[in-house]
Amino acid sequence: MSHLATGVDLIEIERVSAVIERFGMRFLERVFTSQELAEVGNNVVSLAARFAAKESVAKALGTGIGDIGWKEIEITRGPAREPTLSLHGAAQRLAQEQHLVTWSISLSHTHTHAIALVVALGDPQEYPR
Repeated sequence: MSHLATGVDLIEIERVSAVIERFGMRFLERVFTSQELAEVGNNVVSLAARFAAKESVAKALGTGIGDIGWKEIEITRGPAREPTLSLHGAAQRLAQEQHLVTWSISLSHTHTHAIALVVALGDPQEYPR
């Protein structure tokens, strides 16, 4: 039997927009990596979706942001512009401790909300049958 972990987060795009308007680059550079910012620029919808994705990953890991840092969870674009996940630092160590080796991430949005769903599957070799 494999270990399965999930996380989901829904956020109002206006909330992210208001925080960016209030704190600007201070907020953006605290939450997003330079690669994430280079890929999405000032696209608030994409930033909101990535914010939700980071929250979703933290939930899948069974912790919250604080135990792991925002930038330790990186959401970038793959070759087909699909979202890809890279873990760094404490987030990567926690995933390794939990033997979570396969990750799937989905992002979506409406005009008002962004949502992210994350599923992680553990290595079945690491768990007794």
